[in-house]
Amino acid sequence: MQFKKVIGQEKVKQQLAASVKQGRIPHAQMFFGPEGCGSLPLAVAYAQFISCTNPSEDDSCGTCASCHKYEKLAHPDLHFAFPVNTSKEVGKDPVSDDYISQWRGQLLANPYFRSNQWYNLIGIENKQGLISKNESELIIRKLSLKSFESDYKILILWLPENMNATSANMLLKLIEEPPEKTVFLLVSEDPNEVLLTISSRTQPVKLNQIDKPPMVKALTENYGQNTEQANHIARLANGNFISALELIEQSEENKFNFAKFTAIMRLCYQRNIPEINSWVEEMAGSGRENLKSFFVYSLRLIRENFIMNLKNNDLVYLSPAEEEFSKKFHPFINGRNIVSIYSEFNSASADIERNANAKIVLFDMALKIVKFIRG
Repeated sequence: MQFKKVIGQEKVKQQLAASVKQGRIPHAQMFFGPEGCGSLPLAVAYAQFISCTNPSEDDSCGTCASCHKYEKLAHPDLHFAFPVNTSKEVGKDPVSDDYISQWRGQLLANPYFRSNQWYNLIGIENKQGLISKNESELIIRKLSLKSFESDYKILILWLPENMNATSANMLLKLIEEPPEKTVFLLVSEDPNEVLLTISSRTQPVKLNQIDKPPMVKALTENYGQNTEQANHIARLANGNFISALELIEQSEENKFNFAKFTAIMRLCYQRNIPEINSWVEEMAGSGRENLKSFFVYSLRLIRENFIMNLKNNDLVYLSPAEEEFSKKFHPFINGRNIVSIYSEFNSASADIERNANAKIVLFDMALKIVKFIRG
């Protein structure tokens, strides 16, 4: 992947290219930014630029032997590590190499995706993705070998926050004192959750939300949207290209989250406890990663409904279906209860993240929402 295929982030691209041209490539870097900003594709493009044998001032050539292999994500000196777990196809002690074909397929098809989309793809949607000590052992073995073709060996480690203390500690020395011309590129969705012993040994590469013009350009050139459609989608996506793609595709996940959010809000308003209990039973059975996605979606919709009370449509980012629902719903998310409702959803999300009992968490949240909405 070349820099030009990464949407926006021009300033960061220039800084990364300059570090290579000046021979000042940090041995360990952490790419991070808001959801949908393109941290992962940018890390891949940077790795390709480092390994390119005929780069220009600001991008890899795209035509040398190294670039051809990078375009297939099959360069022998490019390594990946990412969260996995057991599935129907992979049993005991899973590592990234067990899912490398799915990983390459996902990256080549669309490098802008969420962790739960990855987990659904490999069939572990009801389990937490992990980077285990077995993965760390494999990384150490791979990076102890000499490079095959490139001057540099590069490891792209996606979601280092999913390393436990054991797996992280195994990599500490390697990250701090790597073999010559070995580069670690960590890509995090939540750098605050990365163990300090790891993050403190990396140089941060912070990305911002994608600006509207490059997003509009990508949507018109690569996704068949006319200028009016692209501008509307870019405005709603608010710098998040994953959200932009979901608005185009009207993904099943998005439809599910919208249906479940509207359902629980109506049931809470009606104080329909038996139906709330049925809703809790169904949601609890949907799996941890799907619940995390639901809470992210719900928190956004709660914010947008509160902002609708300000009577400034330029500040509201809703799809047509969301806007239609919110026309009647937004008065119930107001200055009296916004903090309580938002905090309750946020706390429930954190409890699910900590593997709390989903039925208890969801039912308790719903009962409190009944109180907050009805006053």
